[in-house]
Amino acid sequence: MSTTSRSAADAGPRQERHLPGEEGTWVFILGDMTVFAVFFATYLYYRGQQRELFESSQRELVQAFGVINTLLLLTSSLCVALGMRAVRRRLAGAPTLAAPRLFGGALACGLGFSVMKFVEYGGKLAAGITPATNNFFMYYFILTGLHFFHLILGMAVLLYLIRSARRPTLDARQFAFVEGGACFWHMVDLIWIVLFPLLYLVK
Repeated sequence: MSTTSRSAADAGPRQERHLPGEEGTWVFILGDMTVFAVFFATYLYYRGQQRELFESSQRELVQAFGVINTLLLLTSSLCVALGMRAVRRRLAGAPTLAAPRLFGGALACGLGFSVMKFVEYGGKLAAGITPATNNFFMYYFILTGLHFFHLILGMAVLLYLIRSARRPTLDARQFAFVEGGACFWHMVDLIWIVLFPLLYLVK
């Protein structure tokens, strides 16, 4: 049996598990999602207390920025999912070089999101809007800032996925780390999918 075949055989049991990746990764992901859920609930509570203020402040946001960023992250998640499929195919013996390119495409989407977010933040600050403006913008900057921090971490993870996808072989532990990294990026996408309508659309 070749080294690649042995690596694929080692990775096989990992693919059959209910949860991909390392258990510690899921503890981190679920903990992160719990923190965001608490923030979301707190935001909705104060929105209910100051409905007119939140709705008038919400109109200061440019929905086009949120829509473009949503499309970028959805595209990035698709690239990561296809990249993981390419990694599994290579470990199973099918020759493919697509995985690094797909993970690179996801990284490019993350960079595009970052550019859009800097443009959006810059416009708000230029207009004199800061976290101290009112409660809505305090939560806007806190929630989007926390998500942006996770996106930066996620881009570092994507660099690791690109590097790992270029290796000729992956043992079971390395493959689990790749799976966990992909799951982390999907979490970043999922949080934005909730955050975008919450801040930009909910009336």
